[in-house]
Amino acid sequence: MKRESTAEPSVRRPADAATVGARTQVVSLWHERARRLGLSERVRPDFSALSARALGELAEQHRALYTHALPVMELLHQQILNTHSMVLLTDQRGLIMHALGDGDFLAKAEQVALKPGVLWSEDSKGTNAIGTALAERRATLVHGNEHFLTVNRFLTCSCSPIRGPRGELIGALDVSGPQEGYHAHTMGLVRLSTHMIEKQLFIEAFGKTLRIHFHARPERLGTLLEGVVAFDESGGLLAANAHARALLGLRAGEMNGHTLASLFAIDVPTLLARRAATPTPVRLSLGGGTLVTARIAPPTDAGRIATRASAPARVSEAPAGEAGAGEGGAGTATLADLDTGDPAVAAVIDRVRRVQGHGISILIHGETGTGKELLARAIHQESERRRGPFVAVDCASLPESLIEAELFGYEEGAFTGARRHGNPGKILHADGGTLFLDEIGDMPLALQARLLRVLQERAVLPLGGRRERPVNIAVICATHRDLREMMRAGTFREDLYYRLNGLAVRLPALRERCDLTVLIERILQAQGGRSARLAAPLLAAFQAYRWPGNLRQLTNVLRTACVLAGEVGRIGREQLPEDFLEDLERAPERPVAGAAHTSATGLRALRADAVTAALQRNAGNISATARALGVSRNTVYRAMRCAGSA
Repeated sequence: MKRESTAEPSVRRPADAATVGARTQVVSLWHERARRLGLSERVRPDFSALSARALGELAEQHRALYTHALPVMELLHQQILNTHSMVLLTDQRGLIMHALGDGDFLAKAEQVALKPGVLWSEDSKGTNAIGTALAERRATLVHGNEHFLTVNRFLTCSCSPIRGPRGELIGALDVSGPQEGYHAHTMGLVRLSTHMIEKQLFIEAFGKTLRIHFHARPERLGTLLEGVVAFDESGGLLAANAHARALLGLRAGEMNGHTLASLFAIDVPTLLARRAATPTPVRLSLGGGTLVTARIAPPTDAGRIATRASAPARVSEAPAGEAGAGEGGAGTATLADLDTGDPAVAAVIDRVRRVQGHGISILIHGETGTGKELLARAIHQESERRRGPFVAVDCASLPESLIEAELFGYEEGAFTGARRHGNPGKILHADGGTLFLDEIGDMPLALQARLLRVLQERAVLPLGGRRERPVNIAVICATHRDLREMMRAGTFREDLYYRLNGLAVRLPALRERCDLTVLIERILQAQGGRSARLAAPLLAAFQAYRWPGNLRQLTNVLRTACVLAGEVGRIGREQLPEDFLEDLERAPERPVAGAAHTSATGLRALRADAVTAALQRNAGNISATARALGVSRNTVYRAMRCAGSA
């Protein structure tokens, strides 16, 4: 499959003669286009601007763009602060909707009508970064004398178009300043900020659909460079972001007719089963044999419990009485519900109960998936704040540049026409209740100072705000990181650590617990009232398995098994996701204290016998045998080798 390059044309200032010549030719074509539009280089710019009311209507029309662009613009402005520049947001025509800038430059910008409400398309201003970027549909630098209008030639401007979730042009983001302040890295910041906005728009539009986040290089998964595709329930392609289109070799107008199977050679049930088997990224195959690392986000309208128990990236909030689940997959559990017979867990619960009602902050340590959010919800449920909100924020799932806006919010009326689009932030949402900061170790160092101030002053100042707002919250934090080591490395503030570390508790990993049987029974009972039971050999294998995904992995495996078991009720090997079965077979045994169990070797032998019998029934046909057993051909081959060596 042909790969479409994601590289954009160079926009750095020319350095050698050949580059200068090529650049001059391009600019000449741009200027000629302006002349054909009937413009003159000496004309004064059009100063006519929209009224405040019209700007407000424009903000309403582009509500999603405004909502996601504003916090990104704030952060971009902070990065270029004191460079005598400004950040501008436009619609798809080049009409400026919002601007942030250094005071000394804003006065100069006013002289050329570089302000909200003014149109900066090419047919209005000739060659300029905003109009030309929209006309060319690519990131564009226009520097100094490259501007068509003489009055604009004191500027240097870097602009990148913003595309909607389906690849359509919806606006542009621009940084403009005096030409003597040119910096080569400015365009990089603009393009990065554009990617942030586009990704948030995509997730908002398709947050309830089946999505695959993927990249050929595993280290780029979860970054702004990852591809994201969305599918409907039957596997039809709904949308693909720019990086996904490049990785898949698709153009914006070539998405109709493509499906999950045509792009990734897998159907929806198999994909969801693989996702349920493990919380970690999986490997998928593109056309031509290219392998990518992928994170699968299932549809969220399948139920709040399923979504919250499985989605690694979330910003969730729910009243205390509302059903929901954390890493363990239960509803709004109490501390008593979490005591299922493991001594280490019981000790954690006892320590938490001793400090409740004394205003002591709790810091929960534990591996990913051990039930940290579930414990936090239970603490809230048994506290005097249980009638207030429980607000959970996963600091690891949000782009670093958006955590500040999500936590602290931004002021209503902070920009023209945006009073209805102000965001109070998660801290204020938690007022009167509990704020749960999951993966606190992933919070950027600069924001740690702001959080410490909120905890000390019991007040929060939103972005763009002029006054602090009082807030009354209890704070529970969780992390899988070693915060003491981070303090020594200078990546976590010591004063914040001791502020949060009133009581530190550690949830044991699932492999360290002795209550696996009880947990399995509880999870199975919670699956729609089904009376599903786990076959004895599988229970023994479950006890021998190390469960790298902890409670989250156990919950997802059992949920999938219950669905596949249907009315039969008995869960055997054929009801387990194939990937999980293969992991179970490969996994080394671990000792299970006080539990009589069959080893994984015994399970492998049992499987080998079943495969031998199925082969006989299917006259040695490998494919038919694999289909009958609900496993892959490779699994059949491994079982045959196992039987041959027995």
